[in-house]
Amino acid sequence: MPLTLSCALNTSLDSHEHARIAEQLGYDTVWFYDSPALYADVWVQLCRAAERTERVQLGPGVLVPTLRHPMASASAISTLVSIAGQDRVAVTVGSGFTGRLTLGQRPAKWAFVAEYIRTLRALLRGEQTEWEGAQIRMMQYPGFGSPRPIDVPILVGAAGPKGIGVAHEIGDGVFAASVPIPGFDRSIVLTFGTVLEDGEDPGSPRALEAAGHGASVTLHYCLEFGLLDDLPNGHDWAAAYDDVPADVKHLALHDGHLAVLNERDKPFVTGEVLSSTGLALSPDALRERVAALAEQGATEIAYQPAGPDVARELEAFAKAVL
Repeated sequence: MPLTLSCALNTSLDSHEHARIAEQLGYDTVWFYDSPALYADVWVQLCRAAERTERVQLGPGVLVPTLRHPMASASAISTLVSIAGQDRVAVTVGSGFTGRLTLGQRPAKWAFVAEYIRTLRALLRGEQTEWEGAQIRMMQYPGFGSPRPIDVPILVGAAGPKGIGVAHEIGDGVFAASVPIPGFDRSIVLTFGTVLEDGEDPGSPRALEAAGHGASVTLHYCLEFGLLDDLPNGHDWAAAYDDVPADVKHLALHDGHLAVLNERDKPFVTGEVLSSTGLALSPDALRERVAALAEQGATEIAYQPAGPDVARELEAFAKAVL
């Protein structure tokens, strides 16, 4: 199966324009993040993108089920389908790692995620189903939503055996971060970073602006899972948050998450960190990395650009791998 290229956008006020650029550059799918504490509303921006594009598939990646009643998500999907058409819509649902942590909550239980997806599918088929002890059904008359049944792919944003199990059981594919999950017809892997110019230092101001956010996320991930020994400056970075009270530490850790390099992280995100984490690569090195991801089971690379020139990042990545 040929490897396809998509992009994942932090849902900025300009993300609909970035989706248009991605389409022009040859990307096949555009995913928008669902983290309302950090970004603009995912469904509003998806609908704006649908009005400005003609070909790319669009969808949330990854939808956080605890943020919305399944009826609200079904109605949003119906609205997006009414603009883009059924064939251009896909949805990924997960446990809400970032979308939950930014609210001071842990990810949702996988049993809840699975039941949410089952309920969402039933609603989109036009069936009557139960949620929170009550019978519900999409009752939109013509002109108020897309006709049922609505058949769009629903993938699972998974990590770990429970999430992968749910993806195998009820998903149309899987969406993972950094490391592909093999064994699926559609296995998307999210990747960050920047493509270096010829002779450019990984620690250049441009590279730090474009890829520093990815290093911050990597440091945060290693903190959560006890892996700071694996990264340069890891423990020094964590110590920089020691003065933050526990009840607001999640707010400080997620400041600028996947968008900008915040002031607290800047001293610890260097060219060495970008190089060691594969976040600043030459075009040749990037092609090798993408080939390795495909060998590991990825069928789709979802690239998330950042920095002041998102168009440049999208173009450089596409030029390197397409």
